[in-house]
Amino acid sequence: MARGVISKVLAGIAMFTVMVAVAPRHEVRAAEVIKIGTIFPKGSPWGKVFETWSKAVTEKSGGNLELQLFYNQSQGDEAAIVAKIKSGQLDGGFVTGTGLGKVYKPILALQMPGLFASWAKLDQARNAVKSEFEKGAKDAGFLIAGWGDVGVVRVLSKGFGIPAPTDFKGKKPFQWRDDSIQPVIFQVIGGIAPVPLNIPEVLPNLNTGAINALFAPALMAEQLQWTGKLDNVLNHGTSYAIGAIVFSSKRFDALPEDLRFILNDTAKVAASALTTRIRSEDDAAFGRLKTKMTVITPTAEQQAAWTQSYSMVRQRLAQGTFAPELVARLEELAK
Repeated sequence: MARGVISKVLAGIAMFTVMVAVAPRHEVRAAEVIKIGTIFPKGSPWGKVFETWSKAVTEKSGGNLELQLFYNQSQGDEAAIVAKIKSGQLDGGFVTGTGLGKVYKPILALQMPGLFASWAKLDQARNAVKSEFEKGAKDAGFLIAGWGDVGVVRVLSKGFGIPAPTDFKGKKPFQWRDDSIQPVIFQVIGGIAPVPLNIPEVLPNLNTGAINALFAPALMAEQLQWTGKLDNVLNHGTSYAIGAIVFSSKRFDALPEDLRFILNDTAKVAASALTTRIRSEDDAAFGRLKTKMTVITPTAEQQAAWTQSYSMVRQRLAQGTFAPELVARLEELAK
């Protein structure tokens, strides 16, 4: 009898094996990996938002979508990041206004000096033009998944203050090589020989004294370790530095529909966090700088000189860098 039971069990196992072999199988997808570059360090406030975003993407997709994040300029400067997105070496990035200017040049106009008096004014103007900017980026092969910010741009220097624009004369200011606005600022002031550099080159040149002044948000300068080499900060902001999460449209469109939705939805949440958190963190960073540096407060006459210089810079930018209609529109929105 035992032999009969064993035979039945063996027969059952054989039948089950056949059923498994011929049963339809659910497709197991290999994880889609989205490679994203940024100039900011992993431990920075930007990096912390990105890490939270990465975890959310993995969880919401059940592991079918992953973000591979490249921090701290490991993929080069922003021009290099944008070029790698275009070539397919990267799938996306978080870039500042300078990088966005490489995606679609008119976006950089939001960073013209003296344009906005507050974040609220920037928000008002950006909301009015962002659909046009997003279309321009799309036509160039990029998806702007969400807008973020970098901070209030200030003048920082070593061994001297710059209360007025002409105080740049005889100094060695850093000029972001890929920026379209900074060269015009120095041209308007006149008598300056700025040092064109890419972001990875700034710290070594601060160390050697090859540069001794720069424009940057407090938080950005702090996170890139520039502030330890500087000791003066101007008490007023020159402009508002923006940023955005961008993807290659080709890579994004190639994703399955459900993963596109997850990536786009979580990117918008991350960008919103970058807007609110970074503004607060930048204010806190400026507070820290004020305890360590000499704070330069311009007189009314010096402030008027800055205002006049900013106006002249915008006029000159409207003569070829940006469309005059765009400059005029942004100035009107900034009122």
